[in-house]
Amino acid sequence: MAKVYLLAHTPNPEHTIASAAKLCYSNSSIGELTDNLTEEKAASFVEMLAEIGHESPIEHASFTFGIEGVSRALLAQITRHRMASFSVKSQRYVREGSFEYVTPPEIAEIPEALEIYNEIMAEDQRKYDRLTEILKEKHIKSFLAEGKDEKTAARMAEKKAIEDARFVLPNACETQMIMTMNTRSLHNFFRLRCCKRAQWEIQDIANQMLALVSEVAPNLFKNAGPACVKGGCSEGKMSCGNPQEVRNFYKELKKHG
Repeated sequence: MAKVYLLAHTPNPEHTIASAAKLCYSNSSIGELTDNLTEEKAASFVEMLAEIGHESPIEHASFTFGIEGVSRALLAQITRHRMASFSVKSQRYVREGSFEYVTPPEIAEIPEALEIYNEIMAEDQRKYDRLTEILKEKHIKSFLAEGKDEKTAARMAEKKAIEDARFVLPNACETQMIMTMNTRSLHNFFRLRCCKRAQWEIQDIANQMLALVSEVAPNLFKNAGPACVKGGCSEGKMSCGNPQEVRNFYKELKKHG
């Protein structure tokens, strides 16, 4: 199962954002921005920004997540969010020995489908291992012929072999990453990926992320979630048709974390 951790975030994110907002609307000097800026006043600034749609100040707070137990298919989706920073376990430098893989719930529920799926994953592992060894043997000979010592030749051959052998690995192959987003990007991410129409794996990740950030900055993420949490559904004819159910879900998610 996928697991998300909140590794780090801007200290006092709501105060930081409130200071940036205060600078936009007052004559205060930089040194005076935090004077008398209580939690209540910071929350008021954050609420005001949401009401008037002034989003640039919320970019000053960022959040860093550790994400594990997700598929390479998820990686292809999440990196479409360009206003973010990603560090991902590399299949180019890390050999996938007995790789873990993600099983879609719909497949897991059907014994026959699950059996076929597991067989495919096992076969992928065997083919990956065999392909790696064939390539490695070829590269070792080449590096030895170039005058490399055996230890160096083996190390270099391993890297070069898995660089090409990884092409046979499935989208299901499990990976892990560290991702950083600022608050404005997170709101956009939640609006798209918390929606019930989002693919199940990225929706699960988004929900875990939203629960975590709501604990440390509840006012900042009060209205975060799919579009229907704050207003109307943005999916048109593709709507799930249950906006109140969705609103209730996210109300409880933010309450309990």
